[in-house]
Amino acid sequence: MICYFFYKNIAFGLTLFYFEAFTAFSGQSIYNDWYMLLFNVILTSLPVISLGVFEQDVSSEVCLQFPALYQQGTKNLFFDWYRILGWMGNGLYSSLVIFILNIVIFYNQAFRAGGQTADMAAVGATMFSCIICVVNFQMALTMSHFTWIQHLFVWGSIATWFIFLFLYGLMPPYYSGDVYKLLAEALGPAPIYWSTILLVTVACILPYLVHISFQRCFNPMDHHIIQEIKYYRKDVEDQHMWRRERSKARQETKIGFTARVDAKIRQLKGKLQKKSSTSVSQNCMPSPS
Repeated sequence: MICYFFYKNIAFGLTLFYFEAFTAFSGQSIYNDWYMLLFNVILTSLPVISLGVFEQDVSSEVCLQFPALYQQGTKNLFFDWYRILGWMGNGLYSSLVIFILNIVIFYNQAFRAGGQTADMAAVGATMFSCIICVVNFQMALTMSHFTWIQHLFVWGSIATWFIFLFLYGLMPPYYSGDVYKLLAEALGPAPIYWSTILLVTVACILPYLVHISFQRCFNPMDHHIIQEIKYYRKDVEDQHMWRRERSKARQETKIGFTARVDAKIRQLKGKLQKKSSTSVSQNCMPSPS
């Protein structure tokens, strides 16, 4: 959760800095004041709260069967400098992609029916739409356990942004300013607006997808193995189903994923049995008279 806070604020804040440099530090902001106010207060706060409250990599029943999983916490594998710097690098990459692609796509590009090019309000709204979609999709990829509350907060935050932009644009120009009917008349009917959001979102989350795919295939952590056991074996506690599924999997393939899973199970059980036998032997030793 803390690493995600680093990520989303770096991705958002650096786009402001890039625009200031792009405009020779004129002091003009690319985003409307309401955008910046809503970013941390509403649009990205509830998803990260749901991550901290409801997220679980494996269930408590599985943790009781594999106590060695708790060693990941004592070894500080989830909050080391490698992970922190990795999320910061991800935020830096996302900010560059969001800013550069929006500037390149909308620079001298006609997107209205009359041939008008995008003004700063259109570019800013599109860039902010990309940020909201990117950080919330990244949040969805980070979660391992979804509840209906998490679905509501993640996808509801994206929907809330578009609803706000639409309703804010319907207010009189005295209140809405340059956002007046921006989504209803300018951005909404323009295919380039939606295609830009889709392109930027895919480009930003693709490196993370490659990273987690590579890690799970070639260097999985203990809880990754247990998650795959839970997914493919359906119920770790059902020993009969477990043996039957393991036998079936061995018939299908002798190497690869199944072999790695079985080896990891034996390793975790061996550690648990060794600790249990050591504890029993120490308790059975006669005390010196």
